[in-house]
Amino acid sequence: MQAELTASDIACLRADRVLFRGVSFACAAGDALHVTGANGTGKSSLLRILAGLLRPFAGKVVASGTMGLVDERLALDANQPLGTALAFWARLDDARDDGGTAAMLGLADLLDVPVRYLSTGQKKRAALARLMASNCPIWLLDEPLNGLDTDAQARVEQAIADHRQSGGIAILASHQPVALPDATILALANFAR
Repeated sequence: MQAELTASDIACLRADRVLFRGVSFACAAGDALHVTGANGTGKSSLLRILAGLLRPFAGKVVASGTMGLVDERLALDANQPLGTALAFWARLDDARDDGGTAAMLGLADLLDVPVRYLSTGQKKRAALARLMASNCPIWLLDEPLNGLDTDAQARVEQAIADHRQSGGIAILASHQPVALPDATILALANFAR
């Protein structure tokens, strides 16, 4: 898994207001970047710019390797059992997962439960299971620990560590502390204008 992601002088404009300007960084295989800042500083917007879902006001993003985004949009059919919803994405992503990701994230006993009945934390872990099975080398994770209990937080942090160990990149936007050894911290408050 060879992945690289470079952002050069990124600026974000929202409703005629510049949230941040001059954000630059480079990530290579095994790297982690923790984007921090208060609510409304543009953490989620930066991830959406990196994913190509928002156009930057200025600057550019260059990526080598596919990206997967986990944010507040679940992207799983709420009316389907979790196993069926995950299988849909596995087929679409040509994923080769034997259910190990669901087991690793503590979801194995929930595969027959409709997605709409899952708790907030279970939905967050389900979204991460979908991402893990996709084999995307670049993970963009927006508030990945929101709604998770202590055990689930440890599982997610381990999944991120394993992803990095295998050569993946993890970029997290969170105002919460996350166990990310050797991660670069990007405080968006330093780029506010």
